[in-house]
Amino acid sequence: MNRLADQVMGPVLAPRDEGYDAERAGWQTARRHRPDLVVGAAGPADVQAAVTYASGRGLPVAVQGTGHASAAVAAEGGVLITTARMSAVRVDADAGTAWVAAGTRWDQVIERAAPAGLAPLSGSAPRVGAVSYTLGGGLALLSRSFGYAADHVRGLDVVTADGRLRHVTRDREPDLFWALRGGRDNFGVVTGMEIGLMPVTTLYGGALVFPVQKAADVLGTYLQWAATMPEAMNSSVALISLPDVPAIPEPLRGRHTVHIRIAFAPGDPGAGERLVAPLRAIGPMSDTLGELAYAEAGSIYNDPVAPGAVESDTAMLGELDATAVQAVLDLAGPHAPVPHVVELRHLGGRLAHPPAVANAVGNRDARYLFNVVSRLERADITQIRPAHARMFEAIAPWSTGGRFLNFMNGEDAATQVRSAYNATDYQRLTDLKAVYDPENIFRLNHNIPPAGGPIRG
Repeated sequence: MNRLADQVMGPVLAPRDEGYDAERAGWQTARRHRPDLVVGAAGPADVQAAVTYASGRGLPVAVQGTGHASAAVAAEGGVLITTARMSAVRVDADAGTAWVAAGTRWDQVIERAAPAGLAPLSGSAPRVGAVSYTLGGGLALLSRSFGYAADHVRGLDVVTADGRLRHVTRDREPDLFWALRGGRDNFGVVTGMEIGLMPVTTLYGGALVFPVQKAADVLGTYLQWAATMPEAMNSSVALISLPDVPAIPEPLRGRHTVHIRIAFAPGDPGAGERLVAPLRAIGPMSDTLGELAYAEAGSIYNDPVAPGAVESDTAMLGELDATAVQAVLDLAGPHAPVPHVVELRHLGGRLAHPPAVANAVGNRDARYLFNVVSRLERADITQIRPAHARMFEAIAPWSTGGRFLNFMNGEDAATQVRSAYNATDYQRLTDLKAVYDPENIFRLNHNIPPAGGPIRG
């Protein structure tokens, strides 16, 4: 440990050291890795030193970014590399690109890109770490308009299991470039990435909130409406059990509600107004739709900022019908014993198209992403897990069998990784894992084991 501490600029902390718990803490507090050492990397050289130290001793390596970053598995031992200190953004307005360091949040990229009239393909929560989000695929607020965030990566700087810092692109180590975009942290520690930015300064968006008594009408109308929408229309619908806390506005506090979230871009706000008219006709109790600067787009979902203990799971779905709506309502209505957020995100559009440079992101044929989230402070885990199981059993007839890596956070997530990929792509990933990480050092994650190699625990 002392030798490693002498080689890095950032802190090197063991469980007995002050600051260890703060350094390993992530947004998800229900699952925390307890490593032998935490290395707070201040730059790529620190990452190289940490990986070399770990691989030389046969220790596994985990990576934790910033924002909503959290451990995919609650593993004991190994070396945890945190990247929050590696925060930097460089925007090239002429090229329409940005270089983003490993610990940068999307809100920081948004702020730097806005003066150039550009925006990144960030998600519903602006404080998510940009690199980990993108490596997992990156389902953006405007993904129906532009595709997955991973589709717009131009280059990556990555430290592989041999301790080498490599710069990979479509022309330079193209196999590794393919695998990283969708394979997340299975092939190394990404220290920076170059991404394409979108020519977006404003969008038409916000939320329509309905009382749960209108849930059947809202969900049925939404599914019919979504099927007719152009690629520029990005949306989701969610049943949300709101807690009775001061942070929730009085009209909504403690209520069970249905939310439709809208992000229309690029396009004329007037066209957005006309497109949402059938949804408004249902009669929302709250309506925040209007023109927004992209920097304000986080207000559409209002995702929580404070860390919390969360259990969630996800599934990719095909086309839905009235029977599917009823299956969800039977288990997620106001009578449900466990408070949930139950969400359908509309996919399709550019998400269904192969990117200009192929990557490992799978399940592009799905029409909806189904997501269930429960916070542990509102119900016990022994209640939440069976409730989630019933929900996914009910929706199974419409499932494609796939999952989305970034939203896999349930107790079985580690065993479901294969479902995030097409079968041939998963085989290629395991083959490349055997080339770049044959000892499966990067395994404290949504793990892809090397073909013919050690899986380990």
